Amino acid sequence: MERKIYQELLDWKNTDMKKPLMIIGARQVGKTYIINEFCKNEFEKYVYINLLENSEIIKIFKQEINTADKWKRMKIYLDVDIDIENTIIFFDEIQESEELISALKFFNESEEPFKIICAGSLLGVKLKRMHSSFPVGKVKMLNMLPMDFEEFLIAHNSKSLVEEIKYCYNNNTAMDDSLHTKSLDLYRLYLCIGGMPEAVDNFIKNGKDILKFDRSIINDIYESYLNDMNKYVNNKYESNKIESIYKSIPTQLGNQSNKFQYGKISSNARKRDYETSLEWLLSSTMVYKCPILNKPEIPPLAFVLNDYFKLYLSDTGILLNMLQVKYSDIILDRLTQYKGIIAENYVATQLVASKNQLMYWESGNKAEVDFILYNNDGIIPVEVKANDHIGSQSLNVYIKRFAPKYAIRISTKNFGFNNGIKSVPLYAAFLVK
Repeated sequence: MERKIYQELLDWKNTDMKKPLMIIGARQVGKTYIINEFCKNEFEKYVYINLLENSEIIKIFKQEINTADKWKRMKIYLDVDIDIENTIIFFDEIQESEELISALKFFNESEEPFKIICAGSLLGVKLKRMHSSFPVGKVKMLNMLPMDFEEFLIAHNSKSLVEEIKYCYNNNTAMDDSLHTKSLDLYRLYLCIGGMPEAVDNFIKNGKDILKFDRSIINDIYESYLNDMNKYVNNKYESNKIESIYKSIPTQLGNQSNKFQYGKISSNARKRDYETSLEWLLSSTMVYKCPILNKPEIPPLAFVLNDYFKLYLSDTGILLNMLQVKYSDIILDRLTQYKGIIAENYVATQLVASKNQLMYWESGNKAEVDFILYNNDGIIPVEVKANDHIGSQSLNVYIKRFAPKYAIRISTKNFGFNNGIKSVPLYAAFLVK
C-alpha cells in the first residue's frame, strides 16, 4: 500500500544518506513493509538483518573491540561480501542492541559510503531508556504513524476523490453533494477500521464491506500493545501502571473537566507515581499528548502548561475496539455524546500525521477550543464538531478575545469560508496544517 513516508525515504536517499536513517513508530504501523519496499525498489543490492533472528550479531556488537572490527566479524558471520557502494543495509528490531545503536556513529563518520536504515518495535521507548550513549547528530530520525485518512482513500482506490478534496479545501469551494456524502461515509468507515495497514488491507480484500471485515485484527493489535507494556520496564508494577493509563484513555476523553486526571486511573493515583509510565506511553507513540496553551501568543510552545493535558489514542480503530462500539452505530450515525469524542480523537490523529504540534486552549473551564495551530498565518483556533450543528460559544469567545486571522471549524458541513471561519469537513482533516 502507498505510504506518504516513502517520499521522505526518497528525500533521505537523495540528500542526506550519509546519516543512518532510523524509523520510529508503534508496532503494526507498517515500518518493516515500507522499508523493505524502499530498499528493494531504490537500490541495486539489499541486505536485511533482523536482530530478533540473529542473536549472534547482538553478541558481536557487545564485544569489547572497536566498531570496525565488529563490522568485519558481522560480515564473516553473515557469510556475505557486502558491496558498500551499491548496498543498503536494513537493521530491523535494532532496539535489541544498544551497542549497535551507538555504533551508528561509526557508519556516519566512516569514509566508506555506508547506507544504513533501521527500525524496531518500541524503539522510541528504548532510546529514552538506553544505558549506552546515543549518537546525537549522527542519525536522521523519522516517525511513522498509522495510515491517515488520505492514505486510506488511496488504498481504497479513491485518488481522484483525494484530488477533489484537496481542490475544495484550497479554494474553499463546496464539494458536490453526492461526493460530500460519499466522503463522509468513507470517513465513518475509517473510524471503524482505523489506520493499521493490516486492518485496512483486510477491509480492501474483503470487497470494502464492513460486514466482512475481520475485527479480530484490531483486537490482536490491541493485545500486542498490552503485551509490549511489559518490555523495557523496571518491574511488573510499572507495566501495570502503563497499562492502567492506556486503558483509562477512552474514559478520560469523556471527562467533564476535559483534561487527563490521574484520579480517574484509581482513587489514590498521584501524578508523581505515574510520570515515568506516562513517558513510556508517549515514547511508544501509542498515545498523543495535547497540553493546554495558557496564552495564544508567539511562540506558543513557550506558553504551554505541560501539567494540564489531554491524551488521545493513536488509532481510532483501537479506540472503538476499547469502547466496544458496534460498527453499525458508527455507520448509521447513531451515537450521541461519544460521537464528538471519537471525532476529536480522529482529528488529533490527522493533525499529528500532518506534523502538527497538538495543543488546546481553555479559559477557566468556561470556554475551550479543541486545538490550536501555529502556522504562517499565526495562531489559528480549530474547533471540532461531529455533526453539522456548528454553533460554538467557545470559538466565538476565542475569536472575540484574540482576533485570529481566521478560525477553522471541522464538522460534517461542506467546505466554505464565512465570517472569518474556514469550514472543513471531517474527511479533509488530514489537510489542516
